[in-house]
Amino acid sequence: MRLRLAEGTAPVLVVLVALLVGLAIAGPAYDSVEGYLALLKRAAPLMILAIGQYFVIVSGGFDLSVGALVTAGVVIAARMIDGQESATAWVILLVLAFGLLVGLVNGLIATKLLVPSFIVTLGMLLVLDGAVFLWTGGAPRGALSEGFRQFGRGSVDVPVLGEVPYSVLILLVILVAAALFMRSGTGRALVATGDNDQAVSLSGGRVDRLRLLAFVLSGVLAAVAAILLGGFAGVSAQVGEGLEFRAITAVVLGGVLLGGGRGSVVAATAGALSLEALFTLLNLLGVAGALESAVQGVIIIAAVAYAALGPRTRFRTSRQPAPTQ
Repeated sequence: MRLRLAEGTAPVLVVLVALLVGLAIAGPAYDSVEGYLALLKRAAPLMILAIGQYFVIVSGGFDLSVGALVTAGVVIAARMIDGQESATAWVILLVLAFGLLVGLVNGLIATKLLVPSFIVTLGMLLVLDGAVFLWTGGAPRGALSEGFRQFGRGSVDVPVLGEVPYSVLILLVILVAAALFMRSGTGRALVATGDNDQAVSLSGGRVDRLRLLAFVLSGVLAAVAAILLGGFAGVSAQVGEGLEFRAITAVVLGGVLLGGGRGSVVAATAGALSLEALFTLLNLLGVAGALESAVQGVIIIAAVAYAALGPRTRFRTSRQPAPTQ
């Protein structure tokens, strides 16, 4: 039985391997498995965000609210727990429910009121940012319990590998579940919706429900990322700042077509890990951190240009010469 990679997966895997080799050469910390596990631990929240962003983009939309949702989730958790270990379980459920609610609102406005997802989620970003600032005055209060922080900073001893972070195990579970979901009928319909929603509708598919599901999944996964970042990075009003653009960059780096209809969830996740590995390598080489934004901008512009020129190119190459009289 041959292992078949989805279209667009191989290039990003080649880039990822090259970056990992570069890290091994540039940094002594990457001479062992522990160094790469630490990289995965740092990248896990972004990779989970990229999976959620993939669902939305492949179905033909955008979700710009995930960074603000991460910040709101961390701030809410710190305020509600306030250092009390007994509050950990129900606050985690609250954060997940909040992510689901935000995704549901985004999806309903985009599908029922027919507002472009870019506008809807940009508005949600501003609403969440304003609400967090109003609630905290720019200085979050409260504290996360040790039990809450274990998800982002804790680890478990695994034979051969050593200490494997909980965040890496959570990432693997989500990635496997997402890959299996995309192999199901609903997952294939989600991709088809981004490619040609009218064809899906005519064949009996519920386009609105599919796109609503994508936004809900994105919101829930953003909440999961918030839980991991709360343990890893601590409580801050800027913890999720810019993550929405990093997630989009990661997805397009993984070969997912902006506008939807093509792309692999594994490739999108590999794109996120590649992005984290690239920034780590640049840091080891002493390149200014400001270059990160420039790199993200170049990747997004290139992806938009490819998405815009691709159909025209295909059209030109598929046209036949007009018959002569």
